[in-house]
Amino acid sequence: MWQSNPPGSIYDYIRVASFSIGPDGLVDQWSLRAAEMFGIPAEAVRGMDPVEAFIPAELRPRGHRKVAEILDGKEWTGLVPFRVPGERHARGLAEVYVMPSETEHGERGAVCIAVDVRALRRIETDLASSQAIFGQSPFGFLLFGTDLTVQRANQRFATVFGGTAEGHRGRTVHDYLSRPEADRMTAALRRVLETGEAVTDLEIVGTVPGSTERRHWSVNLYRVHSGSGRPIGVAGLSTDVTRRHNAAREAASARRNLALLNEATARIGTSLDLETTARELLDVAVPGFCDLAAVDLYQGLLAGDEAPPGQAGGRTAQLRRVAFASAVSDTPPLVGPSAGGPACCEARSPLVGSVHRFPFHSPCAKALHTGRPVLVPADDGLVHSTLAVPMVAHDTVVGLVQFSRAKGSEPFGERDRALAVELAARAAVCIDNARLYRREHERALILQRSLLPPGDPEAAGLDIACRYLPGNAATEVGGDWFDVIDLPGHRTALVVGDVMGRGLRAAVAMGELRTAVRTLAQLDLEPAEVLSHLDEIARGLGAPIGAQSSRAAHKPRGPELSEVYLATCVYAVYDAVTRRCTFANAGHLPPVLVAPGQEARLLDVPPGMPLGVGGEPFEEVEVELPEGALLSLYTDGLVESRDHPLDEGLQALQRVLTGPERPLEDACDHVLNTLDTRHGQDDIALLMARVRGLPAEAVGDWRLPREPRSVGRARELARAQLTAWELEPLIDTVELLVSELVTNALRYGEGEIRLRLLRDRTLVCEVWDAGLVQPRRRRARDTDEGGRGLQLVGLLSAGWGSRRTPRGKTVWFELALPDGESTTEPTVDQLLSMF
Repeated sequence: MWQSNPPGSIYDYIRVASFSIGPDGLVDQWSLRAAEMFGIPAEAVRGMDPVEAFIPAELRPRGHRKVAEILDGKEWTGLVPFRVPGERHARGLAEVYVMPSETEHGERGAVCIAVDVRALRRIETDLASSQAIFGQSPFGFLLFGTDLTVQRANQRFATVFGGTAEGHRGRTVHDYLSRPEADRMTAALRRVLETGEAVTDLEIVGTVPGSTERRHWSVNLYRVHSGSGRPIGVAGLSTDVTRRHNAAREAASARRNLALLNEATARIGTSLDLETTARELLDVAVPGFCDLAAVDLYQGLLAGDEAPPGQAGGRTAQLRRVAFASAVSDTPPLVGPSAGGPACCEARSPLVGSVHRFPFHSPCAKALHTGRPVLVPADDGLVHSTLAVPMVAHDTVVGLVQFSRAKGSEPFGERDRALAVELAARAAVCIDNARLYRREHERALILQRSLLPPGDPEAAGLDIACRYLPGNAATEVGGDWFDVIDLPGHRTALVVGDVMGRGLRAAVAMGELRTAVRTLAQLDLEPAEVLSHLDEIARGLGAPIGAQSSRAAHKPRGPELSEVYLATCVYAVYDAVTRRCTFANAGHLPPVLVAPGQEARLLDVPPGMPLGVGGEPFEEVEVELPEGALLSLYTDGLVESRDHPLDEGLQALQRVLTGPERPLEDACDHVLNTLDTRHGQDDIALLMARVRGLPAEAVGDWRLPREPRSVGRARELARAQLTAWELEPLIDTVELLVSELVTNALRYGEGEIRLRLLRDRTLVCEVWDAGLVQPRRRRARDTDEGGRGLQLVGLLSAGWGSRRTPRGKTVWFELALPDGESTTEPTVDQLLSMF
């Protein structure tokens, strides 16, 4: 059976040339390959002596001898240099096989076969190179045939997958890879074989015999051709890139963790609320870091306890679940033992907001006790890996966060543990800052409430409304203050002040000045005198111990010895009976008065020097306030701004106050909402009072001559007035106390006696005389016949006292109005205590 040699065989690479020599020693046949190799066409070489045709001249004698021997019937094989006609030097070297032959007439000739030695050496070199590359390559090398079976494997491949290189012949990729990966590899081989397009960096995942470790290979595929260009298979070069893949995965994990930390920095701690901060932590962690997470904070921390969180009574302190998040759709809206098994929590499934404890020997309790993260054993349910991470801020554990990953996710590693600790630490610092802020905020509120009048201030003959807006929103306290102080005789002291500066330091100085004002007001001093004493107090606020004595000795006080506190203040005393108000000003802005039906105007109250400067007296101004007038006292934060001068602010305030009469609370809001106060730049205090004087029928006023019968007359007048006011339950007490005060005025006072009864929220009785000696309450001895009158006044009245007047003194007592029930009589023990 004849079979033609397919193109691309070894003969195509060797390229054998042939020719024949006749009996005459001349070339009679010349093949095409000979023409290609020697560069002489057949028509040119036929009939030529081959030695003369292509052998160099210096070798021709030997060539003729060899041709003669061949024609004598000898075979010969040797290397023959040859040249192309027209060239002087040898072109190449041919290996020639000469075999004797006979013609049809019995004459001897020769058949010659010539091979270019360069082609043979090239084939040998290519084979050696191919063997070296294939056999010595540090990479796995496979040659697949057109049927996609292994035709050849190198030793490196056999070392990885076992056996010998020859033992892999005839296998397919399904013998090495899992079905999905093998199908993917087969499709790539078929595509390369059909299209001729190479495939580079095809990543294949599998395992090697005897190991369960997942390996990653990078495979390059290209089609292999024969010498004639016919595809004969696909070559595959594989490189183990497992380390590179793991390094890339680690780098990707590090980048992901860094991005997660950056996100945590931006999103955690945007508010100073504990629960909000916990939810922000879970928003970052789920699903970017874990599938489920829960945050528990110590109950004591949430309740605002000062004691540090920790253990209580030998057990783990109570915690409250404040946040929970899940990326698993079928997870209930709560966490049981946080995927830590039934022994992790006392309550199987604590709801968000519920209070619980971790058992003392549980992993979660261990994490809280040690301050270190603990890997909780997996349960048999949804979760396979949980990290219990304590939230530590400033060496204090404030709670616990639990990160869980569901089955199907990668378990937590060391890098994940470090990231979990960092996330918990950042959230813990924010939570601790929120706790500290809330504590300071509560303290500031307590301080603020203690420095300002409680509730809605009330005053005789005045409707009061007030507003206080601190410029420092962080502490909610500042240096501005206002006060409404009840004075004897249904009089009221109105105070508005401003300590220069802001924040807590100004608030403390303001508190001291406010306390001093209330103390001085109870002494019933004149407004200018109150400010004079207050100026002395302000100058001593920042002085260290002993600085007051140096000032008393008229020694200069250096700035290094004290801190200067300056303040402005308006002090006004309003008499509800006369509707007259006495003002004194210490460097403060003038009050604004709006009479009914008129425009607002600034009262002309001389502005003295601010408190703390010293050396200048304060003036007083008395103003009669019309019934229904609106009086406004305020601080500079209401009218002063960097954007406009003070005069414009005062004019704007007058325009706002001028207009239709509004309810007092609405008037306050209207002023604050209308004016461009730029709140936040300075504190604002606003005190508004509408004048409601005591009606004439609520006042009883009599003058009595200085004679003994005036005592009885005083009792008669008091009885008649109380009867007219329908205050009969107070008649006996008032008659007794009026007798005592009028008797003392006759005995120790001077000049005419004046009796006055005032009815408003309480009943006030005043006895005036021209004497300057103030009454003094003393304890009478058992043998004394008198000296118990003021004791009786103090026992039977709600309050009593005395004050100086421009022409003498006034002694007064106050009684609560009856509420329909009988008044309480003094007990026997109280009466006997006077003897």
